[in-house]
Amino acid sequence: MRGFLASSIGVACAAALSLPFALSSGAGAATILSAARALTAEAVPGSTQSLPLSVLPRDRGLHAPGEQGLTQRDVHPFSLVGVVWDDPAVALEGRVQVRTRATGTAHWSGWQEVETHNGDHAPDPGTAERDSGRVRGSTAPLWVGASDGVEVRVRPQAAPAHRAPAPAASVANSAAQAPLPKGLHLELVDPGDEPPPAGAPAEGPRAGALTAESAAASAVNADLAPLGADAIPALSKKETESELIEARGGEADAKVRPYIGPRPRIVTRTGWGADETLRERDFGYTSKVKAAFVHHSATGNNYSCSQAPSVVRGIYRYHVKSMGWRDIGYNFLVDKCGNIYEGRAGGVAKPVMGAHTLGFNTNSMGVAVLGTFGTSKPPAAAVKGLARLTAWKLGLYGVNPSGKTYLTSAGGNLYGKGESVRLNVISGHRDGFATECPGRLLYNKLGTARSTSASLQGR
Repeated sequence: MRGFLASSIGVACAAALSLPFALSSGAGAATILSAARALTAEAVPGSTQSLPLSVLPRDRGLHAPGEQGLTQRDVHPFSLVGVVWDDPAVALEGRVQVRTRATGTAHWSGWQEVETHNGDHAPDPGTAERDSGRVRGSTAPLWVGASDGVEVRVRPQAAPAHRAPAPAASVANSAAQAPLPKGLHLELVDPGDEPPPAGAPAEGPRAGALTAESAAASAVNADLAPLGADAIPALSKKETESELIEARGGEADAKVRPYIGPRPRIVTRTGWGADETLRERDFGYTSKVKAAFVHHSATGNNYSCSQAPSVVRGIYRYHVKSMGWRDIGYNFLVDKCGNIYEGRAGGVAKPVMGAHTLGFNTNSMGVAVLGTFGTSKPPAAAVKGLARLTAWKLGLYGVNPSGKTYLTSAGGNLYGKGESVRLNVISGHRDGFATECPGRLLYNKLGTARSTSASLQGR
């Protein structure tokens, strides 16, 4: 059952809202609450420009009938782009392309495709998040790097590249496709600068730089890392097993060890520089984690590993400010170097309710590999990072990564509401919804991720 804490400060009071097996500490909670109240606020940079699109003139035959967009223009600096519209129930049946100018130069990129099929990454129907009145239709965001000029065009009635080939009858009727959605806006996201140096080891605290909201988001990981830590440190397999046995209230028995992978290093929201004032203050939970849905972020592959925290901040801001979600939709993100990032706030070891696989967000977690993998191979390091994360997180709930499980659909385009569906424990987004995600080449690597994850658990 999904549960909410009254506020993020309330979470700080209950420093470790427990896992099904976790221990709580009243004294530790009181200490965290005092620390949260004493923290000094520090502004977190970043911004979103929202520019309305209009019908483009058909001068010299350059534009198609009904095409909307913006002509070349100077704008404030940004690094990530997307297009949103008023009604999340309406699909954008068309093609979105952008050109950008690198900051401080006269160099314009070529036209870049923006993934339009994004409605399947969403809160489940009937949830408070879905029915908030703030959710908008959207494309996937695209990372373009530091830019200060933009041009965009949205062309209706073009067959989306992500869709399966249409039947002949559908092709013949393509002229009757719906017009572009109402209220189209171009969103230009500046993710802000990198977090300031902690002046301490990566896993150490830097509480003095936290706001009360940041302290609350950190407090739910208090059993794993100090308040304000940039990262949750990795543990050996033996350390992870012993920690789990202790948390369950048992004694370590060398003959009866749990199946769990060694805890990987996880960059916290503090570590990647989340502005905790953007999200809703409370945290939402489901009952358990029975499955992991793998996604690609569809943000493109033109980023370095040092830029990955900026990409995560950009996706977070786009999900909340542009799409109208309560927080970033994914529970975790993995970059091309295999680094793992905490996603939606609420605690990395806890069953946090995400917004990643429409119809199957309950009793699951969503993991996005940063990049686009329809025609590009996912780096081996990213697949290994996915395996390390799932070996640990699924192990907390006694789940075999190479096994099968049943989930109940909340409604989607593959399975009706209330339908019980048998799925791989590690599934691709396309297993729960008719979509190209996580891209053909990443999907083809899920077998490797399953076997590696199970091996890390000791199976």
